[in-house]
Formats: sequence, structure tokens, C-alpha cells
Amino acid sequence: MTRGFRYSPWDGTQVGFDLDADAVLSEMTDDLLYHGDLHAALRRMMQSGFRDRDGSRVQGMRELLEQVRKRRREQLDRYDLGGVYGEISERLAEVLDQERAAIDQLQQEARDSGDDRRREITEQVAAEKHIELDLLPPDLAGRIKALAGYEFTSSEAREAFEALLEELKAQVAQSMFNQMSGAMDNMSPEDLARMKDMMAELNHMIEQRNRGEEPDFDGFMERFGDFFPENPRTLDELLEVMAQRMAAMQAMLNSMTPEQRAQLQDLSNQLLEDMDLRWQVDQLAGNLRAAFPGMGWDRRHHFHGDNPMGLGDLGEVTNEMGELDQLENLMRSAANPGALAEVDLEAARRLLGDDAAHSLSQLAEMTRTLEEAGLVEHRDGRLEMTPRAIRKIGQNALGELFKRLDKDVLGRHELARMGVGHERAYETRPYEFGDPFNLDIQQTVRNAIRRSGKGTPVRLLPEDFEVEQTEFVTRAATVVMLDVSLSMPMRENFLPAKKVAMAMHALISSQFPRDFVGFVSFSRMAYEFRPEELPRVSWDFDYGTNMQHGLMLSRKMLERQTGTKQILMITDGEPTAHFEPGAGEPFFNYPPVKETVDATLREVNACTRAGIRINTFMLDADRGLKGFVEKLTKLNGGRAFFTTPETLGDYVLVDFMEQRTSTRGAGRRSA
Repeated sequence: MTRGFRYSPWDGTQVGFDLDADAVLSEMTDDLLYHGDLHAALRRMMQSGFRDRDGSRVQGMRELLEQVRKRRREQLDRYDLGGVYGEISERLAEVLDQERAAIDQLQQEARDSGDDRRREITEQVAAEKHIELDLLPPDLAGRIKALAGYEFTSSEAREAFEALLEELKAQVAQSMFNQMSGAMDNMSPEDLARMKDMMAELNHMIEQRNRGEEPDFDGFMERFGDFFPENPRTLDELLEVMAQRMAAMQAMLNSMTPEQRAQLQDLSNQLLEDMDLRWQVDQLAGNLRAAFPGMGWDRRHHFHGDNPMGLGDLGEVTNEMGELDQLENLMRSAANPGALAEVDLEAARRLLGDDAAHSLSQLAEMTRTLEEAGLVEHRDGRLEMTPRAIRKIGQNALGELFKRLDKDVLGRHELARMGVGHERAYETRPYEFGDPFNLDIQQTVRNAIRRSGKGTPVRLLPEDFEVEQTEFVTRAATVVMLDVSLSMPMRENFLPAKKVAMAMHALISSQFPRDFVGFVSFSRMAYEFRPEELPRVSWDFDYGTNMQHGLMLSRKMLERQTGTKQILMITDGEPTAHFEPGAGEPFFNYPPVKETVDATLREVNACTRAGIRINTFMLDADRGLKGFVEKLTKLNGGRAFFTTPETLGDYVLVDFMEQRTSTRGAGRRSA
């Protein structure tokens, strides 16, 4: 089957691509380069948010959690839990008033009848009714239980009480189970029977699982799936849903005063007993509490509003507070963007609005988007950047540097395009004595035909000869020495320095693929690392600037290469560490001592003898560093630049291009 696509004109309402992998990678590039940890960069981006390629703000966890807390404060500031039983008391009082009025009316009718016997009997019955009503228990549960067995005089009062009783049963069930979809609305006797069957079967499945048996979960969902709008896929998910609901209701009970809690619990017990659900609920609550002890059964909320919360509101507010708690817990515990896939986006939209739900969706998709774009992949259970991502970061860094440079800065350098060598230029010119005989047959024959006209044979003369132009190609080898000592991040020099290293790798690998580029990091000790490891390189939590060791590793790398050789050293400090012959650990001292300076300069001499040029880019105006670099350049013949974090890339890039161009120009052969 082939997939079909439908196209329509843009009308401003269509939603474009949700997330762009390159935009995500660009957003976290600085963090990634600074710390060298992909997981940490993703977490920090998830926490702080970002802007997508359309410029729209994707909110981070900090903003979203604040919205959750704000929504909770709004509910706490709005409601007073005392209204849970206050509304019921008022409605019961209305029923009793109706009944007493009916009794009084019956008495009055008997008096007006003139029948003494009727009057006597009616007054006796009325007195007993009044006494029975006067002796009703003071608590709601007791009053409801007593009135359930009371013989009403008023049919209107009886109907009002029965309607209240049915409504309370539904509300208690809804609040107890946190609004199980619409299955509990306007509960009929058949609905009540289904609920009892559902509870009994759920407890039975828990017992089966505890015995190691396999419950019929699919059959249960076919019969009772309408009770669970979350559509759980396994028994564990279903039990977790129930635990969340019951824990939310328990949190509401915990939030009440002891008197309020006793009133509501007694009422709930009475109504659940009437519905034959008390035992099932108690058993389920015990099972769930044992299975999910960390669900927040002891949580409480501090309501202090003025709006009385009725029993009908309790289920809705309980549901919302439970969802807020669940959402906050999930967001707080999310260690990576992928964990946010568990967020109920519909609940988030209902609680926090469309923007927040969209942001959560975007955050959850970050890792998957990067994977699908081939920028990250799982290796040995860990998320790592791919070579494509490393190239992309380098290209971003290079592009950032080029944007800051005036076009004329690089444009003023001559690029040699003509000469002899190995690289075809796909252009031709007339042959001159002394040129290599790289004859372009096609153009040579054309010249002969143009000279002599059509016909065969075609006779070639020396003036017909056309040779291919070639570009003189030289090979350069460069090692970038990157200072990763503690002073670099402390002075905010590390990130721009690492960006320059990434940019140099991108420039050389893309524009000069025959060139060699190597990398050495140095602090108290120096380490050689591969270009693909560059994004993970971070600064060392260590003191010491061991230029001697860094120069030695760079020299050994370059001695294995051919062509022109250079070291680009980026640093903000003078040498404070070196290796003594035969020593296993470097010697460190600050301020620098003569032994360290001399050892470093000896390595500079070794580089000079090997034909390696050292160009130094200083990120600090320290007099000691300047003095040392003057000695270094005098010995080596390289160049030194004093730069700032803002201009470092400009200097390195322009210097490299100047040297690369002059190298090519030196081999140019005039036509």
C-alpha cells in the first residue's frame, strides 16, 4: 500500500513541524560544550526550556512546576472544607422542616374537623413524631440512618429525603473513587450492582496475583472499562490508577479538622454500608496501600478559602488536587526528557492550559527527535552524540565565528588557483613550454578543428595543445592545544576557547580534508584526544598549566605527519607545572618557578627543531604570561596574539586562513 498525502493552501491555522532537531542541538550547544555531558545538557535544557525554530517559547520544568503550584494555591485559597457537611445539614434541615410542617398541618386539620376522637389520635401521633424528630442524633450519619427507618408524614419530605440519599450515595462513591468517568452519574440500582461487581472482581484479581496466578485482566476491562477513562493497559496500571484516586481522597480527609473528618467518615461509612460496599472498599484500600506505599496516603492540603466546598464539589476538587500532585511528582522525578512521555497531556491541558501541554509534549519529544535525526544514539545503555552531531556543532561554532567577521577580512587574502600540483581545477589554458603535459584531449581537438575546419584526418599542431590547470596543493598539520585548567571557567574563557576548537575542526575537515588536525588538552597534565571526543572535553577541577607536557604530546603527534606543521595554543595562564625526568607526577608551583619555565622552553626548542611553528593566543593580560610568550616566540618564530573571549575566534580563524593561504601561495606557479 502507498501512503497518500493531501495538500491545501496555508490559511494560518495549520500547525507546522513541532520540533526541529538542529534547533534543539543549537540550543544546548553552549551547555554541551561547557560541561561535555549530553545527559546533563538535555536535563538542563528540559529544566530551562528553549525557543523552537519558529521562535515560540517552549516552557521548561521550572516554569511548568510554578504553574502547578500556582494552580494548587488558587484551589487552596478558594475553598473551605467545612462546606462538605454544611450543605447536607441544610438540606436535611429543609426535609425536617417539611415534615414538621406536614405534622402540624395534619394536627390542625384534625382540630378543624370537630371529631374529638380523630383530634385525640392525631395529637398523640403528632406528639410522638415530634419527639422522634427531636431525638434524632446530632451527627449527619446518625440522622440519615434514623431517617432511613422513619415513617414520613409528608410525601414531599419523604421524596426529598430519598432524592438526597441517592445523591449522597453517588457523591460519596464519586469522591471515594475520584470520579470514575461518567459511570457513577445518576447511579441506578443496576449501576450500583455493577460497581459492587467491579470492586469484588478487582479484589479477586489482586488475590489471584498475590497467589502467583494470572488474572483475566482483558475480560475485566471488557466488562468494566468505562469506569477507567485512563484506559490502563495492564493490571499494574489499573491498580496504580485506583491507588492514585483513593490516595487523593485520603489526602482530602487528612486536610480536614478532626471534627470535619469524623463527620464525613461517619457519613461515608453509613452510605457505603447501605450500598453494601463498605467491606469491598476497605479491602481494596488495604491492598492498594500495601502495594503503593509511596502514593502519598498521608499527604494533606491546607484549604483556607471562603467558598464552602459541598460534597458534590469534593469529588471534582479531589480529582484535580490528585492530578496536580501526580503531575508535579512526575515532573520532579523526570531525570530525562523521555520520562515526560508518561505525562497525561489531556490532564495537563485541563489543569494548566494549551501552552503548558504543548511545552510538555515538546520536551518529551526532544530525545526522540534528536535520535530520528541521527544526532544521538544509545551506546551501551548510554545516550551519545553521533559523528553527525559533532560535525553539526562544529559547523554551528564556525558559522558563529564567520558571522562576526566582516566579509572583507577574509576576502582580502589572495587564494592561489593556478599552478601545478595534484588537484584538478577543471579549467584549461594553452600549453606553454615547461608545463606538465596534462593534455586536455577534448579541448585540443576542438582547437584543431576550429583552425583547419571539418574533415578527417584532424592534424594537431603545438598551438592546438590545451592543458588542464591544476591547483598547487600542500598538506598542513595542526594541533590545537586547549587549556582546561580551573582558571579558564573561572575567568569565563573556557566556552569560547572550546567553541574555537570545534570551529577549527569543522573548518579543516570540511575545507581542507587532506590536512591533519589533532587536539591536546592541558592543565596539571596534558592528554591527547580524538576529534570525536571534543564535545565531551570539559575543564579540570585542578590547578596547574602544564604547557611542557602539552607541547611534548603535540610535537609527537606532528612528527608522524607530513607537510607544514603548527601548534595553536589557547591559554590564559603562564606555565606552572612540568615533568621532571623520571618523575611519575608533575611538579606544580604558583607563581611559576624557573625550573618550570626552563623545562617548557626546552620543549619549545624541541618543537622548533622539528619544524613546528607555535602560535599562542593569550586570553589574559597577565604580565607574567606576556613575558613568557615573548620568550617562546623569540625562540620558535611563531606569533602571539592577545585576545578576549569575544575576539578569540576572530584571531584564530583569520590567522589560520592567512597561514593556510600563504602556504598555498608559496607553491603557486604563474601561468
